Amino acid sequence: MRYFIHLAYNGANYCGWQTQPNLPTVQLTLEQALSTLLRQPIAIVGCGRTDTGVHASDFYAHFTTDTAIDAEQLTFKLNSFLPEDIAIFEIFGVRDNAHARFDATARTYQYHVSNRRLPFKQGLYSRIYYHPDLNLMNEGAKLLMEYEDFTSFAKLHTQVKTNICHLSMAQWEERDDEWVFTIRSNRFLRNMVRSVTGTLLDVGRGKLTLEGLREIVEQKDRCAAGVSMPPQGLFLTRVEYPFDEIKL
Repeated sequence: MRYFIHLAYNGANYCGWQTQPNLPTVQLTLEQALSTLLRQPIAIVGCGRTDTGVHASDFYAHFTTDTAIDAEQLTFKLNSFLPEDIAIFEIFGVRDNAHARFDATARTYQYHVSNRRLPFKQGLYSRIYYHPDLNLMNEGAKLLMEYEDFTSFAKLHTQVKTNICHLSMAQWEERDDEWVFTIRSNRFLRNMVRSVTGTLLDVGRGKLTLEGLREIVEQKDRCAAGVSMPPQGLFLTRVEYPFDEIKL
């Protein structure tokens, strides 16, 4: 039987999602909890991998067992067993070939910045020391929607076969004391959102023109883009699936 887990986590105490030797990760923590509760070795596959310190308010993973389980009871037990910074929303059965990563049709990320000290949001935003121009940043975000090749914003020396991404949303908005950047695509490259955010903030502070942004994209050179923003301001906020096709 294959199951999907719908969860969320605060990434501050973890070295990302993916299991790494001798390091605390969300995947390892969840696998250990499931293996203990189900009394069998459980391996899980996530919908993607977040870097150290990055958060997810919407995340999916799948695992397989030899026998059927009581999903509602397991959800309750996991929430009692896991650390407070990981929350399980739901566990549900899916078709045997359903895949948390490959069946996802779109993902949405948000990046939070503020030029104010926000004591009750420590670790959940990135501090900047200037007042960016929101309109200019949205002009830059609109410009990005014209392109599909995001090599200039991709981490170097990765094993991906293509740097093509199909953006369907890229927009800045002001929320109370923060500026929030929302970006949606069918897929993302490693470090892409943090790099795009840093480059758009350069536009917003007058350090980079819109024409300069266009040149960066068209150069297809990571060294040309702006600085990559710190991880703590980044959230994976939505992962979309054709649930009608994969749910039992």
